Amino acid sequence: MDKIMAQLEGLIAHYEELQEMMADPEVINDTKRYMEISKEEADLREVVEKYKKFKADKQEIADNKEMMASESDPDLIEMAKAENTELEQEIVALEDQIKLLMLPKDPNDDKDIIMEIRGAAGGDEASLFAADLLRMYEKYAEQQNWQVSVVDSEPTEVGGYKHIAIMINGNKVYSKLKYENGAHRVQRIPVTESQGRVHTSTATVAVMPEYEQVDFEIDPKDLRVDVYRSSGAGGQHINKTSSAVRMTHLPTGIAVAMQDQRSQQQNREKALQILTSRVYDYYESQNRDQYDAKRKDAVGTGDRSERIRTYNYPQNRVTDHRIGLTINKLDRVMNGEMDEIIDALILYNQTKQLEELADQNG
Repeated sequence: MDKIMAQLEGLIAHYEELQEMMADPEVINDTKRYMEISKEEADLREVVEKYKKFKADKQEIADNKEMMASESDPDLIEMAKAENTELEQEIVALEDQIKLLMLPKDPNDDKDIIMEIRGAAGGDEASLFAADLLRMYEKYAEQQNWQVSVVDSEPTEVGGYKHIAIMINGNKVYSKLKYENGAHRVQRIPVTESQGRVHTSTATVAVMPEYEQVDFEIDPKDLRVDVYRSSGAGGQHINKTSSAVRMTHLPTGIAVAMQDQRSQQQNREKALQILTSRVYDYYESQNRDQYDAKRKDAVGTGDRSERIRTYNYPQNRVTDHRIGLTINKLDRVMNGEMDEIIDALILYNQTKQLEELADQNG
């Protein structure tokens, strides 16, 4: 904790410097710079306030001990002892809170996301499960007051999806849904099963932060855009016009097909949006080998043996295999009540980071 406290002293000085800069007329007139500084100030505010409270409590304990050493009134001494007991408990809680706040932050946590769900092993049943996962995430997003929009989809005849890509916009979306990357396994009796046997199928989920233009911009010369008639549902208008768009980034070969929007222009905008995220993700990974390995790490191959989570319908059970969490509330989870699982994953990740921090400081 001593090393963390030393860092916090420097942090307070930097925080006060940021506050001074925010009052500088030159900074106030530079909107972009002011926004950057005010965001950094807001990000540091909570940890600075807690550290100041921590220091004030420490000082108050020292003052009480000094008073007790020179005081003869037993009632006053007893009051000071009781106060110090409370302050010491508060200090322990503040230490834990400060440690969490000082953990390295994922720079993507505040971003919106693009989520891709694909039916994997299991044919029609896998595509139906992909549709069930989509509904689960839509309901969870609704509870979080997030907005969901479909950017690409390939429905199946049975009412599922071979794949579907959605955008989720809102407050800290990536911070909560980044743990959904991987193969999701379902165990249930398919609607097409006449013998009543339980089948195992999988769908894969990939979660990418939505990169804004300030982060990365694709050179239009590197794009090839093909237009064609939509083949999916959408009414006469879509099927009679060449509104569907396939956009390919030539240097990487990464392509996006978009046909869900009403007009070609809308499909172009959505295609460019999702393509930008994929290409940025590619360049962040340096090369194709790392890119492919990263994607495989994230979502696996979709084999039944690979899974991050199992949804067992006969037993109304959900198990997250990464943290050994099992809850018998499958019906509620599929209705979007995912907080128990997501909170447990966040806590597990924070605990691992704290252990690593303790090893470094040890």
